[in-house]
Order: sequence, then structure tokens, then C-alpha cells
Amino acid sequence: MPHRLTRVFDTHVHLPTKEFLVDSGGPLVEHGLHYFGTKDPVRSVERMVRDLEGAGVARALLLAWDAETATRRPPLSNDAVARIAKDRPGLIVPVASVDPHKGERALAELERAASRLEMRGLKLHPQIQAFYPNDPKWEPLWTKAESLRLPVVVHTGTSGLGAGVPGGDGILLDYARPLHLDAVAARHPDLTLICAHAGWPWHEELLAMALHKSNIRIDLSGWLAKYLPESVLNMANGRLSDRFLFGSDYPFLEPQRCLASLRERTWRDGVLDKILWSNAASLFPA
Repeated sequence: MPHRLTRVFDTHVHLPTKEFLVDSGGPLVEHGLHYFGTKDPVRSVERMVRDLEGAGVARALLLAWDAETATRRPPLSNDAVARIAKDRPGLIVPVASVDPHKGERALAELERAASRLEMRGLKLHPQIQAFYPNDPKWEPLWTKAESLRLPVVVHTGTSGLGAGVPGGDGILLDYARPLHLDAVAARHPDLTLICAHAGWPWHEELLAMALHKSNIRIDLSGWLAKYLPESVLNMANGRLSDRFLFGSDYPFLEPQRCLASLRERTWRDGVLDKILWSNAASLFPA
């Protein structure tokens, strides 16, 4: 039986313009797009809006990007993402990014992004930014995000970026093993960690962490549901139904495809509404 329509909150959207896909991402993103088989990746902001709304997305987290130290490529600035959100306040929720290696400058930029740009979260990618989240060196960053009440979207699991080439473009997958976030969640109980991409192939340890610590959430971005491990889907449909969030990973994957795959599954009453809307809306109220 088809599921009734519900509002959709996409918690994982990248800007599909040249500024991110080419200038900031370079070969890493190029290889990722090839890995996902993405067609026509570079698009305008207007096209992005049409794609999201056409898929039924009512709100979306738009992620900034700063991995300048590790990649030596320019950031997708917080200001650029904040401007897009300001022009489309009903749809776009702006999420900041800072480069942990920039130290005090990163802390100041996160403060500015939250207070002056009114950005609503922080995005980190341990593999591309080349850092271990549980290293005490980064405690000031986690403390700052916690004090600002900013949920943090953190890449976990394998990466499409750099995938399919010799050496994986030099990316170390271990940086994004979910267990490295366990100490962060323990030390910062008021910090919400949104662990992106379900943590595969370490999804079992991420599920254990979410069962143990209520400040951990899991987004399903970067996957069609038919390819997700059954243990992940069973927890989403069971004990952890309040912790899972829908995400597409646009433009690497189209929201419409991700939603269609989710809706092909059999869900307990009310669960799909939680995953598609209310779990995220409670973290990012209008």
C-alpha cells in the first residue's frame, strides 16, 4: 500500500554550483560524482530549488564547506550559504562549516556564523578535513558548537569522494569511523551529533552508540534504502525511530530517488513521518 504524502525535511544538501563542485571540491568531488553516476551535476541555485521542491522537500539543510588546510582548495563560504538561505527562508536552513586546523580562527568563524549569519548548524567531514574527532586537540571546537547549541552534521563511514581511483585520492577512511565520535558524545551531552550516511561499513557500532547516547542522530543520506543494511532499517523502524533523519546528499543523489526507495519499504505507523519530517523539525524548528 502506498504511503500517504508527508512533509519532507532533507538534512543533507550540497550546493550544486561550480563554486562547490569544481572550485572547492576539485578532483575529490569529480571522482565522487563519477562514483554515484551523477548526471548534469553543475546547476544553478534556481535549479536546486526546483529540484528540491519538485521532490516535495519543504525544508533543507544547505551545507557550507571548508577543508582548505587539507585540500588546499578554497572554501564554500558561510557567507555564500547564508545569502542563499536569506533569499529562501522557508526552504533553506543554512549550516556552517569551519576548518578545525584553523584553530582560534575556526572558533571565531563559528561564533560569527551563528550570531551574525544566523546559521543553524555545523558540518564537519573528518576524512576530507583530515582529523580524528576524538583527539583532545579539537575539544575547543566541540565545546564551542555545544555552547552555541548548534547540531553538528558529521560525515561517518566510507566516502564517495575520491572513490574508485588508486589510493582514493589519499583519503583515509578511518578518520570517519563512527566510534571516534563516541567520546565526543560522552564529553558533550548537550551537543547533538548527526552522523551522516549511516556509518557504513561501521554501521553496527553507530547503532550501538545511538542506543547508548541519546544525543546521537543518524542521517540516511547518500543511500537508496534498498542498499542499506537491514540492521539499519530495522532500527529506524524500531527502537531508534526517533533518531533517524532523511537526507539525500544532493546533487550526488536526487531526493526523488531516495524518497521513492524509502517509500517502497514497509514502515510501522507514523515512523516514516518521523524520518522524513518531525525528527529533523524538532532539531531545526522554524
